[in-house]
Amino acid sequence: MADPVLLLREEGPVLHAVMNRPDRLNALSADLVDALRDLFTGLYWRHDVRVVVLSGAGRAFSAGLDLKARPEAGPEAGVSEGLVAQRRISEIVIAMRRCPQPILALVDGPAAGGGFALALASDIRIVTPRTRMNAAFIRLGLSACDIGVSYFLPRMVGLSVAADYMLTGRFMSAQDALVHGLARALVEPGDIEAAGAEVVAELLRATPLGLRLTKEALNHAVDMASLEAVVAMEDRNQILASRGPDFAEGIRAFLDKRPPRYGQGAAPAD
Repeated sequence: MADPVLLLREEGPVLHAVMNRPDRLNALSADLVDALRDLFTGLYWRHDVRVVVLSGAGRAFSAGLDLKARPEAGPEAGVSEGLVAQRRISEIVIAMRRCPQPILALVDGPAAGGGFALALASDIRIVTPRTRMNAAFIRLGLSACDIGVSYFLPRMVGLSVAADYMLTGRFMSAQDALVHGLARALVEPGDIEAAGAEVVAELLRATPLGLRLTKEALNHAVDMASLEAVVAMEDRNQILASRGPDFAEGIRAFLDKRPPRYGQGAAPAD
């Protein structure tokens, strides 16, 4: 039997998802597209999963759409068929943004085209010296505005910087990603798993509800038209988060200078 195109491993509340086509630089085949879409769509209902770590096997994050595979709906297909095929992949980034778990992308190696889109749709990114990212679509006779790139990139790095990379299709180096604020850290390939584990530990210090509400509110706030609307949402979320036992446990853990134990109620007094 062939190896799964997407390897999933759960470690407590952390789900590790590894794109597993190393011989093709984790290019997005139809099977991998379906697996990613199903994963992130299903995570909306997984309250036991609190953090997702996304990575690629071998020496690449993802080289984007597998151009050597037979296209699901090539140029000869009609408009309707083409739109259906297009939405099969673009729905992945919509599901990534909608799922309540923070997504940490370990971007080691190339992240081109659709791979770039997956990195951008993640919430936090760590890169290595061999990371190279670009909106490859424009170099293939298409528009650079694809799979959410024109939504995410200008919001993260500013319109002028995004225009430079998208209009030319040139590669963004790991150092550039760090300078533009797109990456949290630049580490050696052998250290990326450990660096990711540190981020995960920081994320898990938040209450389960607080983590979910923060991702949801942050993503909505980016698109809201007024301060009043954002504050109204924040006010609601703070009251929701403060009414459960995890809030009391968080306060107690902070005062005791120890890691919190969420899901068990407040710790008893000494």
